[in-house]
Amino acid sequence: MVYVAMVTGFILILMGLYGALTNSNILRMIVAFSVANTGVNIVLVAVGYIDGRTAPILDAAVPVAEAAVRIIDPVPQALVLTAIVIGLGVTTLMLAYAYKLYEIKGTLDIAQFSELKW
Repeated sequence: MVYVAMVTGFILILMGLYGALTNSNILRMIVAFSVANTGVNIVLVAVGYIDGRTAPILDAAVPVAEAAVRIIDPVPQALVLTAIVIGLGVTTLMLAYAYKLYEIKGTLDIAQFSELKW
């Protein structure tokens, strides 16, 4: 189960990187970055999973004395939740830039943006 999730995550990362490097359309590049971000999140969750353990909720099913050996570490899950929020913000910012570039140039082809503003 964990290996399937990790392989799926790595495949998504590679698909996202391939799409970001081979497309010249800015919107397709943004979608490819989002796919790669999803793959990273899946890999992080899979790395934090330990077979045979339960969710980190202390109740009658998991006594406090046995919690260290019976629950999964919640830190990778918390990091992934934070990464999802940050990824959403980055994607929104990239889409806003793409919209402004389309307003200015009338195209989303990356080859048309050759001048530098430094």
